Amino acid sequence: MTNDKIRRIQQQQQSWQENTLDKRVEKYQLPESPTRFYTPLDIKDHDFSKKVGFPGEYPYTSGNNPFDFWKAFADGAAKSDYRPDWGGAGGVGKYGGFGTAEDYRDYLIRMHGMGRRGGPNMAFDLATQCGFDSDSLYAEGEVGRVGVAIDSFRDFATIYEPYTGDLEIDKVPSNFTINAPAAIIIAMYATLAEKRGIALHLLRGTPQNDILKEFIARGTYIFPPGPSLRLFRDTCVFCTRHLPNLNINSMGGYHIREAGATQVQDLAFSMANAAAYLQAGIDGGLEVDQFAPRFTFNAFGGSMEFYKEIALQRAARRIYARMLKEEFGAQHPKSMMIRQPITAHIGCSSTTLQRPLNNLARSVIGGMAAGMSGGMPGAYPPYDEPLGLGHSQEAVQLQIDATRVMIYEAKIADVNDPWAGSYFMESLTDETEEQVLAELNKIDSMGGAVAAIENGYMQQTIARSAYERQKRVERQQDFVVGVNCFTGDKEMSIDINRQVEATYDPELMKTAETRQKQKLETLRRERDGKTVVSLLSTLKSHAKDPDRNLMPDFCDCVKNNVTLQEICDVLRDLFGEYQQVK
Repeated sequence: MTNDKIRRIQQQQQSWQENTLDKRVEKYQLPESPTRFYTPLDIKDHDFSKKVGFPGEYPYTSGNNPFDFWKAFADGAAKSDYRPDWGGAGGVGKYGGFGTAEDYRDYLIRMHGMGRRGGPNMAFDLATQCGFDSDSLYAEGEVGRVGVAIDSFRDFATIYEPYTGDLEIDKVPSNFTINAPAAIIIAMYATLAEKRGIALHLLRGTPQNDILKEFIARGTYIFPPGPSLRLFRDTCVFCTRHLPNLNINSMGGYHIREAGATQVQDLAFSMANAAAYLQAGIDGGLEVDQFAPRFTFNAFGGSMEFYKEIALQRAARRIYARMLKEEFGAQHPKSMMIRQPITAHIGCSSTTLQRPLNNLARSVIGGMAAGMSGGMPGAYPPYDEPLGLGHSQEAVQLQIDATRVMIYEAKIADVNDPWAGSYFMESLTDETEEQVLAELNKIDSMGGAVAAIENGYMQQTIARSAYERQKRVERQQDFVVGVNCFTGDKEMSIDINRQVEATYDPELMKTAETRQKQKLETLRRERDGKTVVSLLSTLKSHAKDPDRNLMPDFCDCVKNNVTLQEICDVLRDLFGEYQQVK
């Protein structure tokens, strides 16, 4: 834009402010205008090619692809009985897991009988996530409660009993939502393939394997950050060399945001963690382009701030692409792309228990933001998310239909990055990027993500933000319809019938812990105890060498029925257990 044009717009803006805007602000006795208007002045130095580019090309601000794969089949899906919650053969099924391995296996068999033939998408119970066997005192009362209990390879193999023939593990992927002991679960997956005579390079799926966010958000960590990152390094190298079609991790700011982080903290902390993982792979002897294409993110963001969530996704893609190219020297385009199943969304914490049907409107707003920021316009989550574990069939149907309406009727996905070139959105994207990079620089000055966890910076920052967010709601600085505003006697709460699928059998849950302990007793009686002792001794010796990759040891252990806790206890003795900074 020429200097003459800039001066002309500046003059017009000053005249507008004095003669139109200020007079209206004065008329209503406001301290300032409640809205903002953007002009070319807000992006006067904007370079479209450098900052935006075209969909599918660096820096990926407008999206990873000219169109996503699902768009190519959208018309065919509309004419079929396609339901994305069912999980078809070739993909993963619905996220779940409960009780013993036998309980979860039988659930999967029932799902297959209903046409839901996706691969296991496993939730693990807290004992497993924290590296304890079901007969540990620390596991008491938690066995099989929030996921399936996996104490040994026998449990893992039991889950896969229905997966044979056209559902063999080289034909369907698997997801493992676990972090601290992720390396051991990956070893079980590789061992299962070996025992079935399946080449490891054919295995597909995604372990979450994002241990750094556990320290700052979820809390299912075991070892300190340094040794934990060493285990990530070992999985990264092992997967790259032996399981090249398995995603290495599923990072993301979603958990960080749900823990209370601001939008900027969400993205900055996620990028800092990603940088630590990338460096770990390089420290393991890999070239960045060998493994970065197998990095994934689960999601960033999660709020009702429609415009900011769109800007966040655009800024995230640009920041990540530049980080990979300029800081890590990546050359392959796929190394520079953020791969994630969910883009913009409202986050489960934006749903309300009060007047829950309003959550459908909220999820549609999130879906609109997704469709306008390079993703599928999905109405996530179902409206009854805050009502308890298990979405009702009615809520899932409304969610699916809302997504269909956005795609097929509103045609939200027909245009890539409709905000590209907008004075407002480009300015907001630049502002978001600037704030995120400032936060990233602060973390870098501390020594990176691990140092910022060890000194408590990330955890304490999120805690403060969570507190401030709640106080804003309580003070009515932020409005939540039906919670802190529009709550008078004349308001109506609308209820509809809810049918929740019988997934978790209460009777099975009552006996899960006892049955799991009995299986452990049998396993310990039947296995070769001398081999177990020998393997654990070897593991301890190898773990003392920080340059040694422990994945072969984990594979040897699980093949010989060494339990999850027995492996983790050896590492606990050497690495210690992490204690949060107070």
